[in-house]
Amino acid sequence: MPTLRFFGHSACEVVHGDTRVLLDPFLSGSGIGCVDPESLQPTAILITHGHGDHIGDAVSIAKRTGAPVVGMYEVVSHLQSQGCPEGHGMNLGGAHQFDWGWVKLTPAWHSGGYQDAEGNYTYLGTPAGILLRLGDRLLYHAGDTALFSDMALIGRHGIDLALLPIGDNFTMGPDDALEAVRLLKPKRVVPIHYNTFPVIQQDADAWARRVEAETGVPCTVLAPGGEIEF
Repeated sequence: MPTLRFFGHSACEVVHGDTRVLLDPFLSGSGIGCVDPESLQPTAILITHGHGDHIGDAVSIAKRTGAPVVGMYEVVSHLQSQGCPEGHGMNLGGAHQFDWGWVKLTPAWHSGGYQDAEGNYTYLGTPAGILLRLGDRLLYHAGDTALFSDMALIGRHGIDLALLPIGDNFTMGPDDALEAVRLLKPKRVVPIHYNTFPVIQQDADAWARRVEAETGVPCTVLAPGGEIEF
């Protein structure tokens, strides 16, 4: 049974046997500090989109470990230009079976671009959500997204655990994220992308109570560093 380790914001690691898949590793710059990026030894690094609070430490981790970066073609190409030794570019609706697991990219309504130290932006294509299957369990990491009705189609894959942003302002807020649970019908949900910055402050425990009361779907709020099997 896979284990989700939550590192705060949208960063997490999914561990299944010897496989360790790192998603959106915004770690050293997040101010959360629940994990040392140097301690991670991922099998692969998955990126939902090109914003700095999702790419995070991907380049330094990939350089150190040789782990391939996987995501939208433009994002992967950019990361390889920054020194990532191996990458696998994909696009929306596409799926690929790797030797460590299955990945499919789903739509996400957001924007995508990387701002360098000089303030210059590089457009990095359309953001994505990620379906990740390890063993017989399926994780949905929604990435940064607005609510959209086709989440009902994504839910038909049979989602064991959904990670949904609730922070508002840049993504869905609590009300829309609650509607996303209704559309996706996952077996369990965990809120992400909240409380990292003042503008996305939310009461995740209150949201979890609403999810369980109004949808019947179990909702687990993980503190940074927390983990859950699914």
